[in-house]
Amino acid sequence: MARIPESELILNPDGSVYHLSLKPEHIADTIIAVGDPGRVHQVSQYFDSIEFEMNKREFITHTGYLNKKRVTVISSGIGTDNVEILLTELDALVNIDLTKREPKKKLKSLNIIRIGTSGAMQEDIKLGSYVVSENAIGFDTLGFFYPYPQSAREAMIAGKLKEAISLEFMPYIISGSEKLMEKYAFDMVKGNTVTAPGFYAPQGRALRLPIKHPNLVDQLMYFHEDNFWITNFEMETAGYYGLSRMMGHNMISLNAIVVNRAKGTFSKNPLKVVDGLIKKVLSRI
Repeated sequence: MARIPESELILNPDGSVYHLSLKPEHIADTIIAVGDPGRVHQVSQYFDSIEFEMNKREFITHTGYLNKKRVTVISSGIGTDNVEILLTELDALVNIDLTKREPKKKLKSLNIIRIGTSGAMQEDIKLGSYVVSENAIGFDTLGFFYPYPQSAREAMIAGKLKEAISLEFMPYIISGSEKLMEKYAFDMVKGNTVTAPGFYAPQGRALRLPIKHPNLVDQLMYFHEDNFWITNFEMETAGYYGLSRMMGHNMISLNAIVVNRAKGTFSKNPLKVVDGLIKKVLSRI
């Protein structure tokens, strides 16, 4: 098996992976991923104990115990570019021998649960509700650099969406882990989530600048293929789903709805909404 060069798998002087500054012993098999670095403590405050902390750029890591279960919470920052760094280095920690610089013969699957905020696109999805992304719809460019394996149905719906809203690129669609949905999201709204490469124009928001797709929200709101309706916007899920499928990890994205784009409303207490989702997830670990 070919040795991975130093230029491709960069390690710090202490042997930790380059961006996360973590070693294999620093992470648990169950990982809660959040976007906002400040949300790491919002999760770990409920741990019974914390055994390890690392702060590196936007990647903040706390590993500890909850009801005798070892859990890691880590922040990615915003966007699928950061998700790619996070997931690639987490995978390296469990599936590459960092000393020999070779992939291991026996691979491990991590259980990764994203907890994030999101904006609903359908009027009947209430502020304060929780949506599990049954499928992610990637509007980001990360999918152009990885051969994400899509089912025939996923590829078919992606093609129809491109045609329906006259996109200049081909989106991709990837489903999440059914196993984790059954455990953590059995009572949540099942949805299909658009992952956008930005917060303003890529999600149809116009402030002072003109945007190319001013009717994007309405187009997405009314698009459907049989019972496949688009439910919400955010900025990371498709990257998580695509890479996790390729790497063999179990991944779900849970979305705290703090905005309703169809109604033009925003939650009066978004922190409380997110905290409720955190407590629900931790009670099921």
